[in-house]
Amino acid sequence: MSKKRDFKNLISCFPSEMKGSEMSINQFFENYLQKESFFLDKDVLLSSYYPHEIKYREEQIQEAANILAPVLRMQKPSNLFIYGKTGTGKTLSVKHILKSVEELAQKNGLPIKPIYLNCKLKRVADTEYRLIAQLIKEFGDEVPATGLPTDEVYSIFYAKLDSQKMTVLLVLDEIDQLTKKMGDDILYNLTRINSELKQSQICLIGISNNLVFAENLDPRVKSSLSEEEIIFPPYNALQIQDILRLRAQKAFRENTIEPGVIEKCAAYAAREHGDVRRAIDLLRVAGELAERSGSLTIKIEHLDEAEKKVESERILTSIITQPKQFQTVLYSILFHCPAKRSFFTGEIYNTYLTFCTKEKFNVLTQRRISDILAELDMFGIINAKIISKGRYGRTREIVVPLEDGLISKIKEVLEKSLQL
Repeated sequence: MSKKRDFKNLISCFPSEMKGSEMSINQFFENYLQKESFFLDKDVLLSSYYPHEIKYREEQIQEAANILAPVLRMQKPSNLFIYGKTGTGKTLSVKHILKSVEELAQKNGLPIKPIYLNCKLKRVADTEYRLIAQLIKEFGDEVPATGLPTDEVYSIFYAKLDSQKMTVLLVLDEIDQLTKKMGDDILYNLTRINSELKQSQICLIGISNNLVFAENLDPRVKSSLSEEEIIFPPYNALQIQDILRLRAQKAFRENTIEPGVIEKCAAYAAREHGDVRRAIDLLRVAGELAERSGSLTIKIEHLDEAEKKVESERILTSIITQPKQFQTVLYSILFHCPAKRSFFTGEIYNTYLTFCTKEKFNVLTQRRISDILAELDMFGIINAKIISKGRYGRTREIVVPLEDGLISKIKEVLEKSLQL
């Protein structure tokens, strides 16, 4: 009894404003529960959603299936490399094929093991050790997070792989991230695995957003890794509209979306290299913003607001995951912003050298800086175009198209990451 009395006394001691605030929050949640949501099934608009039908990728899926089909006869398929910009259906299509192969393998008792790894995830593929440790984990075993020699970890992996007759389909999504972190050696080691095996065999399937990734590989790696290649073209605006309508029918209640929203959403995505994943994200965020605002429908202004929000988050996320040298080059560009928005390659390189000297970073060559500038252009953080300066040769003109508020946020993120 005394405990109950003490608790009541404690409650009575709270300021009246706090009680009112608590009541208003409770009322808010009550109202929220009673209000009908725009969404029937929000999961349909998440990146984890797996559609039964993958539209406008039938040709690429059939081509990949033709290459990988020999695995069902327990023959090793050719290694496969899949290129395409972000959001062009590469990962979805490969997972669709793997699921079909796995179902047939289980039905017919075939020893086929598909493994999918996203090389962008730090805990999975931050180092060569972690990558091989993750592969060992896929076979139901574990090695210490650190401490063993890398050669020993490889030996454990080979032993697990060759413990029984099987064919492994190993998908390395964002495979270009591996060479960024570890160089070409990791890919060379993976392509040489079959020569070490007696019972099993492994087929590598690489997925990359970088269309020229393989061109920069060691010739030994390139010849064995890219035995077969498929390019996924960007979706056009009409295709994106069709995909969005199919998703919207499942995701939203009827008559929720105003005319023109899906068309404009598709236009935004078509402008960004035909990224359908981005279009789906935009539609979901627009729905969330409309619901929060108390609107009865999703309007064009909600989509415009969503576009700014998604773009900002996309850029910040992509920057955080990049190597330090990439971040240093970007900071060298933004250091002069917002006062100055247009630069030439030479100016950026001089600023970059100053930062590297001051912070005692390794200095990259101008050629490597040019590669990083091309990546920044691909991310949409800068616009880079080659211009002629007559007898002085050619150079890149760099323009920063971002808003001042976003530039300030990026600079804060970079200063924290680089400890400037």
